[in-house]
Amino acid sequence: MTKDYRDTIFLPKTDFPMKGNLPNREPDWLKRWNDIDIYAKIRKTSEGRERYILHDGPPYANGDIHIGHAMNKILKDIIVRTQQMLGKDVPYVPGWDCHGRPIEWMIEKKYKNSGKNKDEVDPVEFRQECRDFAKKWVDVQRDEFKRLGIFGDWEKPYLTMNFSSEAQIVRELLKFLMNGGLYRGSKSIMWSVVEKTALAEAEVEYMDHTSHMIDIGFKVVKSNIDKKGRGLYATQDIKEGTRIIDYVGKIITKKQTEESQKFDNAKPIYLFNLNKKYDMDGDVSWNTAR
Repeated sequence: MTKDYRDTIFLPKTDFPMKGNLPNREPDWLKRWNDIDIYAKIRKTSEGRERYILHDGPPYANGDIHIGHAMNKILKDIIVRTQQMLGKDVPYVPGWDCHGRPIEWMIEKKYKNSGKNKDEVDPVEFRQECRDFAKKWVDVQRDEFKRLGIFGDWEKPYLTMNFSSEAQIVRELLKFLMNGGLYRGSKSIMWSVVEKTALAEAEVEYMDHTSHMIDIGFKVVKSNIDKKGRGLYATQDIKEGTRIIDYVGKIITKKQTEESQKFDNAKPIYLFNLNKKYDMDGDVSWNTAR
């Protein structure tokens, strides 16, 4: 007869269940934490301690969360809790990005499915639909993040579409203006003629292309730059027959460089094509100038 050894093993008596049964138990834990407002209690007991701030890059409010959201938020929650247990005051304010193409695209897709033309929709109406769409998904994602057990000030998140947030953006921009850091320049912007929107560089894929154009920078052998940065002489020896186009569109020949002809205002931009002569009335592509 097989002996039953259970009675010979001395283990503590406890009400802790043998099975985790987490799908049913976790919601009870979350409800208890919410009922006692544990996040506010932690903030209260942490007053006066050294602060640790985790700047949370916000997700787009445009759909249910996925595994990427979960990994991002759980890792940040580990950091927040670790720093809190090290004795610091670690508030966590979640946020959402409520602007941008991902949200607009969902509204436009709804228009397409219903046979509606976006160009016929009043811009104010379109923006309001985007705001309503973002607000809906902020509420959905908030509940989904809370279900992961993430601690944070979920009732007072920051939203980029809040008027207070938009006003703060303007205030920060004016700081750049007042200290001279704001200036106007030129930059190539990718534009989608299909979606009628600007594209980020990461959203553009280029086909393989063989080009004979190269950009070359030459050392300045003689200069006459004043304190305001104006004026620049031409560069060192250049192969006979090569043409250089400077930033104002003038063609500088070898003879002119030897004479160190002075340019006006600012630095030149050198644009080379060793197999081509340029027609200044429309042959020059400034997008390729560096």
